Amino acid sequence: MCSPEPVNCFPVLVNILSNTFLRLFNSTARFRVWSQLFYTGENPEMKNYIFFGLFTYMLVLSAGLPPLFAMSSVEDYKVKSL
Repeated sequence: MCSPEPVNCFPVLVNILSNTFLRLFNSTARFRVWSQLFYTGENPEMKNYIFFGLFTYMLVLSAGLPPLFAMSSVEDYKVKSL
């Protein structure tokens, strides 16, 4: 039922249990599980959105980290830890 990879085993197990309970309650609905991590469709708008979102995040991160290191050095200088 499960592949040797533990990442795929839990969703398959949940799928089997859910479908079993649905059959016990005489439901016609079924669950399906996909093993792909991300949607692999070619959507250039989504790729641009993700790229610019991550790019903006990296810009904010790179702008915020140097002052943190500078303040740490100033604190070390104040307490004369060198």
